[in-house]
Amino acid sequence: MNTRLIITILCAGALAFACGPRPRSNEPAALASIIPTHPFTAVAPKRHAADKHATEAKIDSRFAVVVAPKAVRLALDVVNVGGKHVELDFPNGRAYDFVIVDSVGRTVWHWADGRMFTQGVQNKQLGTGDAMRVSESWDTGVKPGKYTAVAVLNSTNYPVKRQVDFIVK
Repeated sequence: MNTRLIITILCAGALAFACGPRPRSNEPAALASIIPTHPFTAVAPKRHAADKHATEAKIDSRFAVVVAPKAVRLALDVVNVGGKHVELDFPNGRAYDFVIVDSVGRTVWHWADGRMFTQGVQNKQLGTGDAMRVSESWDTGVKPGKYTAVAVLNSTNYPVKRQVDFIVK
């Protein structure tokens, strides 16, 4: 009779251990200790420097400001210049922004002011050589003076911030 009780308790303990809580870490700590480190373990071949650059995900950006008689046109171009496709992640609908600052540092125009944006996460895929252009115009309250235009791409994984000084005559 004692044997049946001991076996039942041992089985219940084994079941409780097997179904018990696990650490929620993404690191496979328990598996790391059983991975063989034998000298004949297969290793990925080393890449040459040229191959590495061909397969990197990389973006380049250009910011252009065109001063017209009654408006200033702003354009931010983002180009995938790497060897892999790039996925730009945005935390919300405000994927980009433009700001105009005067020579004293005061904001005279902010594109996002007064606008509403979605709260959903968004992304944009750029294949190798693909480009994305965002452009806006500042056409209210343009007065002569020295200004700085700032363009921001609000990507969480490939953020971009560029600025250009310009003069309105």
